[in-house]
Amino acid sequence: MAIEYLGLSEINGPLVVLEGVQNAAFDEIVEMTVGGNTHKIGRIIEIYGDKAIIQVFEGTEGMALRNTHTRLTGHPMEIRVSEEMLGRTFNGIGQPIDGLGDIISDVKLDINGKPLNPVTREYPRNYIRTGISAIDGLTTLIRGQKLPIFSGNGLPHDQLAAQIVQQASLGDNSDEKFAIVFGAMGVKYDVADFFRRTFEESGVSEHVAMFINLANDPVVERLITPKIALTLAEYLAFEKGMHILVILTDMTSYAEALREVSSSKGEIPSRKGFPGYLYSDLASLYERAGIVAGRQGSVTQIPILTMPNDDITHPIPDLTGYITEGQIVLDRQLNGQSIYPPINVLPSLSRLMKDGIGEGYTRADHQDVANQLFSCYAKVGDARALASVIGEDELSPTDKKYLVFGREFEEKFIGQARHENRTILETLDIGWKLLAMLPREELDRIDTKILDQYYQPAAEETR
Repeated sequence: MAIEYLGLSEINGPLVVLEGVQNAAFDEIVEMTVGGNTHKIGRIIEIYGDKAIIQVFEGTEGMALRNTHTRLTGHPMEIRVSEEMLGRTFNGIGQPIDGLGDIISDVKLDINGKPLNPVTREYPRNYIRTGISAIDGLTTLIRGQKLPIFSGNGLPHDQLAAQIVQQASLGDNSDEKFAIVFGAMGVKYDVADFFRRTFEESGVSEHVAMFINLANDPVVERLITPKIALTLAEYLAFEKGMHILVILTDMTSYAEALREVSSSKGEIPSRKGFPGYLYSDLASLYERAGIVAGRQGSVTQIPILTMPNDDITHPIPDLTGYITEGQIVLDRQLNGQSIYPPINVLPSLSRLMKDGIGEGYTRADHQDVANQLFSCYAKVGDARALASVIGEDELSPTDKKYLVFGREFEEKFIGQARHENRTILETLDIGWKLLAMLPREELDRIDTKILDQYYQPAAEETR
């Protein structure tokens, strides 16, 4: 028989302290009744003897030391999962907010997931097409990968996330099941409405499950939202054989919520006031991506974070970069030139790209074209730096061609319309047209056979 505890001994922000607790467990869910009619749920995050510290998901507003009854449930937080959740919208703790009723399912899963034996992981292969050339061509997203987007305040990461949701697919010839789980943490109401409206108008909402934690929702909910989203993703991938793309925005809001709760607990802060376990906490989310041997599906992650003050060495992007397999970096200068998406390809990379592209996956010339475009665009930076010192007129003919190449590359390869969905072949063909602006002897990263097959020099180069 469940024991109900009357009253609390302390309330501190989103945390409450309950004394005289027996047989409580870490991460256990508790049900709280406030004033006899308001119901809230919380999670035990620390235990000292008979004292339990509880995180209240809906916040502690209206709670007092004597008007709260608390009951231990005996299990961690669980959520009912079903394929019917695709096409639905939920709040930050998995409750439906679309007016379509509760999810009916016999399957309840622990939102913390199950430990995955590293030996059972399969190496990620095959790519996921986003229709965005700067990603598909140069930082290719591989099934089972975790590839974050590093952005900044005011940059169009929300529009980029919406475009990826609208356009993402397993390729034109794939008949495998594909779906998207979208988790938003600490977003403003107008941003949440933008995502909802965009997905509905584009007709993709049927294969998208949305979990939205608004900026005015309790901070503690923010810590639960990505776990619930990933729990549904794991169920659809490993139990239903689907390939799932999980987009989480904004991980900075998540980390700041973690810092706020840590401060309320009186923990000793680490860098920038964040708790010392920020790395392991982020890893517990990011590592829930991958492919499991013997299972058909996969979980791929695109976490999005806004770098405070555009500082890539800040603890959140810094630790994220350690855990994930690359990054896509948005650039404020490109955004100022009205180039969308403003992806700076030089600091961007995908560490798993090399094993999911090429013959049998995309096209045989993909890796060589990507290497050459990286190399040439790096030389554009050198030519621009030299031009700023001696003037553009004093540059060599080759350097002048690099300047033209740089402008065209930014406008025609990186830049594309917000609803333009390019195939991988279109992306590679655009790359070859740009490389044709340069002399053949400058293309030293491409195999000679591939160069003979695809290189067609510009008209002025043939004369």
